[in-house]
Amino acid sequence: MPRPAAVILLVLASALWADHADAQIYTWVDGTGTLVLSDRKIDAPTDVHVVAGTEAIRTTRPADSPPVPQADDTIDTLVVEHATRQAIRPELVRAVIQVESGFNPRALSPKGAMGLMQLMPATARDLGVDNPWDPAQNIRGGTAYLRQLLNRFGNDERLALAAYNAGPGAVDRYGKHVPPYRETQDYVKKVNAQAGSTSTTPKRRNLVVYKSIEIIEGRVVPRYSSAPPPSGTYERIER
Repeated sequence: MPRPAAVILLVLASALWADHADAQIYTWVDGTGTLVLSDRKIDAPTDVHVVAGTEAIRTTRPADSPPVPQADDTIDTLVVEHATRQAIRPELVRAVIQVESGFNPRALSPKGAMGLMQLMPATARDLGVDNPWDPAQNIRGGTAYLRQLLNRFGNDERLALAAYNAGPGAVDRYGKHVPPYRETQDYVKKVNAQAGSTSTTPKRRNLVVYKSIEIIEGRVVPRYSSAPPPSGTYERIER
């Protein structure tokens, strides 16, 4: 007979974090009502585990496993750091990473683009990125490249994003307009939907992004948008 949800939660809390009394327990509810428990912030796609006795609860590690290092927590810190250095709004960088790699530092495209911001080998070399799988180097290089494109196209984010996807030469060939490639046009729309569209990099002001989660094929994936989700829990991040 399944145990009541309240009892299961108490068992999980004691089993997962009994040896770490000072540890923070993070809880999220996705759009379907599934509860996710974690001993760290969810800032990148993370495997989740079904809890015996209920289908409505997931954890980011089995109850008998050791705590997971919190390396993923640094990704948003890196985004804010390098976006600030390059005078780019963090929402745009987060959205590029979301669309490019789904926050997977080991992502590799069929064309050879690598890491969080999907740097091509030649671009990575030009940007001084020795290890594109390293989140710090990848985000540093990706934001530097995005700044180069923004400078080239008068801080027009749509054109910079089109150039990030199709190459700056393609934008030039079409008279500094988004090229009529279905992939590129869809890419610009997806990134803008995540980041909130603006034609130019805004002046310094408070920027708000809403962070929620979605469970996809056994993984919990963070989502960032300019509006709160219609269901589930979310975090309001203001920069």
